[in-house]
Amino acid sequence: MKIGINTEIAFTYLVSRRKQTMVAALGVTFGIGMFIFMNSLITGTNNWSEKIMLSSTPHIRLYNDNKISGHEMLDRYIGPNTINLISNPQLVAQDNRITNPDEVIRLLQQRKDITSLSKQVTTNVIYSNGNVQENGKVLGVNILEQDKMFDINSTLIAGSVNALAGNPNAILVGTGLADKLNLKKGSYVTITTSGSVTKTLEVVGIFRTTIKAIDNTQSYANIPVVQQLLHKDRSYITDIYINIKDHVTAPETAKNIQAQTGYTTEAWQTSNEQSLAGKKIRDIIANSIVITILVVAGFGIYNILNMVIYEKIKEIAILKATGFQGIHVIGIFIRQALFIGIIGDIGGMIFGWLLSVAVSHIYIGVGTVAYLPIEFLLKHYVQGAVFGIATAFFAGYIPAVRASKVDPVQIIRG
Repeated sequence: MKIGINTEIAFTYLVSRRKQTMVAALGVTFGIGMFIFMNSLITGTNNWSEKIMLSSTPHIRLYNDNKISGHEMLDRYIGPNTINLISNPQLVAQDNRITNPDEVIRLLQQRKDITSLSKQVTTNVIYSNGNVQENGKVLGVNILEQDKMFDINSTLIAGSVNALAGNPNAILVGTGLADKLNLKKGSYVTITTSGSVTKTLEVVGIFRTTIKAIDNTQSYANIPVVQQLLHKDRSYITDIYINIKDHVTAPETAKNIQAQTGYTTEAWQTSNEQSLAGKKIRDIIANSIVITILVVAGFGIYNILNMVIYEKIKEIAILKATGFQGIHVIGIFIRQALFIGIIGDIGGMIFGWLLSVAVSHIYIGVGTVAYLPIEFLLKHYVQGAVFGIATAFFAGYIPAVRASKVDPVQIIRG
């Protein structure tokens, strides 16, 4: 295959300093490899963290929030001809139920972006087994709907969700709560509300989410059980949990649902702001490390090309004297830098993949993490290759411009 004279000269210069070329290429290789590895690790960690968040948090929570007293009643009574103001407005005492929840769910089910819905009513209780008591809360749910949203069955270490669905006086408890109260499958636990309403339920399952705040305090019961504890009718529902097709768009979808239903909505991003802040911090740290490595690799290429220009200064002068223009000289050294970048890119992608595979087999064995979470995504390799080429290009451009300005007359005279 015929190649241009500029490419041939660049290749010749490259081969003439093999050791320096390999050192520069290894710098790019290490930088790209670390870029791929760090992004794979951070993405895997973030995805695992997000999965843990969404294992207990719906994409969108719909509820009837408390409201501050307003001037609407005065406007209706006195009329719009006066300006009505309320001094020191207070929260309005109200029932936080969702009115006609089945109708709200029917309305939401018509939306194509919603994948699952679950009604819920929650109350704080005191769990008792003999003389031992623990504070916590019980969630009244349709356990089959809840399981569809959060895959509760996969967290059970004893029992099943079907056991709760088929038993009106049953309960699923967290493993921390079970340990504190010495509960096992088949045991009975007494729950008491702040209103001194008491009910004894059979433990038909024990779950373990590895989230202490949940495992130590939370339990699942059927909706009628919690309604009875609260002395409420069968239509009393306080929350509707919603999962959508694209959980990333939850804030926009939540606003739309709030406008549609008139009830308050909360996206999972809002209820997990601290965790998402940690995710951003991890991304910034990883990118800072990788950029530093690539900059160092770029200086390596820059130094090598500077040395080549210093050693080949007379040859460059001869090239210019025989008709080569400044732009041709720039092209020669840019090609040389890009050759180094391409070699580093190929080595870096292989090194990054091998390192990621090796680290993905490191056993952690803590909570739900068996092995270090690594995410293999094509975009990381493409981005690494682009950054490697870009680093090589800019590292070669400055010395290339310097070489193009060589005055052949002064160099040859000497």
